[in-house]
Amino acid sequence: MTSAQSQKDNPALRASAFDIAGITLLADFSGALFWEQQGLLVVSDLHLEKGSSFAARGVLLPPYDTAATLGRLAAVIARHDPRMVIALGDSFHDRRAHQRLSETDRDAITALQARRDWIWISGNHDPALPSDLGGVVASEVCIGPIAFRHEPTGAAGEIAGHLHPKARVPTRGRTVERRCFAVDGERAVMPAFGAYTGGLSIRDAAFAKIFRTPGFMAHVLGDNRVHSIAASRCY
Repeated sequence: MTSAQSQKDNPALRASAFDIAGITLLADFSGALFWEQQGLLVVSDLHLEKGSSFAARGVLLPPYDTAATLGRLAAVIARHDPRMVIALGDSFHDRRAHQRLSETDRDAITALQARRDWIWISGNHDPALPSDLGGVVASEVCIGPIAFRHEPTGAAGEIAGHLHPKARVPTRGRTVERRCFAVDGERAVMPAFGAYTGGLSIRDAAFAKIFRTPGFMAHVLGDNRVHSIAASRCY
């Protein structure tokens, strides 16, 4: 293997490390978070079957979002080989989304869960998660000093989702808007992982209520790595 290939295949070189409550975590360029010491992978806001939900209301979107999201999830799981996966809420776009899953997508979820623990955190889109998709369901999970929940409260040691943070950053005479992790060393808000999910600017007042200081960081998702930028430099 060449040096260039080694760098490309090394997950740590395609991620950005940051600390939350003294715990070092890796922000993967896919939008997943990896806690290496625990063998724990976290993803948030998959919003599976969002396309079919919109189609039922007459908004026709290509019906491939679930397959695309699960494919990206399979890739990041293969990259880190976690012992446990936490899906941090809004895994399904609505209360009946799991009923619209194709057999192929159900089989894909089963394959992803093989040989590892899997926790579904309930979210505002999916408060009553099904019991027939494997794994266990919880409202939140605490591991050491870290609390994993869907909606952020601003508490220290919290990792949450829900807000779909994104950042607009200047680059080479133009601006680029990308999903990002919002982090201040005590708490983090994760980007949405789903293929059809939008985002909320980290300069929105919702983030000021959580971080209470402009000194937090945006770990911005690039095409093949994560870029760490002060939130104050983002639009």
